[in-house]
Amino acid sequence: MLIENNRLKAKPDMNTVHFGSYFTDYMFTMTYQDGKWQNLQIKPYADISISPANTTIHYGQSVFEGMKAYKRADDEVLLFRPMDHLRRLNNSARILDIPEIDVEKVYEALLELIDIERAWVPKGKGQSLYIRPFIFATDGFLGVNVSKTYEMYIILCPVAAYYAHGFAPVKIMVEDQYTRAVQGGLGEAKTAANYAASLHAGLVAHEKGFDQTLWLDGKGHHYVEEVGSMNIFFKIDDKIFTPRLDGSILNGMTRRTVLQIARDWGYVAEEKTISITDIIKAHEEGKLEEAFGTGTAAVISPVGQLHYKGRDFVINGGKVGPFAQRMFDYITDLQNGTVEDKYHFTCLVPRKND
Repeated sequence: MLIENNRLKAKPDMNTVHFGSYFTDYMFTMTYQDGKWQNLQIKPYADISISPANTTIHYGQSVFEGMKAYKRADDEVLLFRPMDHLRRLNNSARILDIPEIDVEKVYEALLELIDIERAWVPKGKGQSLYIRPFIFATDGFLGVNVSKTYEMYIILCPVAAYYAHGFAPVKIMVEDQYTRAVQGGLGEAKTAANYAASLHAGLVAHEKGFDQTLWLDGKGHHYVEEVGSMNIFFKIDDKIFTPRLDGSILNGMTRRTVLQIARDWGYVAEEKTISITDIIKAHEEGKLEEAFGTGTAAVISPVGQLHYKGRDFVINGGKVGPFAQRMFDYITDLQNGTVEDKYHFTCLVPRKND
């Protein structure tokens, strides 16, 4: 059901808009009550009214996703792995005992929402429309219980190019004091609690002049897990490695994409337990050729320097490595529809509301 918006907003200047600061005219909503998801609507973007005793505010029962839409040269719009994102939303929901959504129905609603808002999808190099589906509990009850009611929303915001000033490596501080997640916890769920747990260490890293935090395992701070809000990869002796999924690491969509493409290119690409001492040893032996993060926002984020226990380890001379550059170029070309998508990662948003 579409509720018309009679007060459409002006489009922002995409060269100056900040991520997550300017939202489109419409959003998708549905509610869970009486044991089922219902009341699917596309309606004007507006604030949400909730009880001060809202379950999510007090106990954090919420999950979300992040994906993007891209405009091709012919003005058609592409989504990148939307069904995989919605399936991962359901995985997060299961972990937090939130009722799962009907992925097919939500996918159809998402296509309609993007079609209605296709004028908001920017066309400039590196620009896109960010898509944020989220679910949160709505019971107004101050008791530590699983909620009986929920709401799901999908909101949209245009985003400028992540690398507006060039594709450049970042400096990362290895965090060996604070913990983001542990096995058996919420680490593999895309939920607010995971991000809250990472905020302080991120601030400390920024205060010390670093761009991101490299998290180690929560038990002994020995094994590599994630970088900030991204997965991490290493190219060692011409092989590609990323930490294996063990319940405390998000199964990143770009992570999956990189593994599949790297193997298709003929590389050995392994998911394995990697200690920080293994990484330092590889660096000292001259075998650590590249390091990079992967995520929806940046796609590929090259790492030019690791800082661990007071020492700086410069990777590839502090420059973007050839593998990271090639992977970034290829994935962004897939997303923008400038190369053939033999993997079927992208889907075309059909035109129904012209």
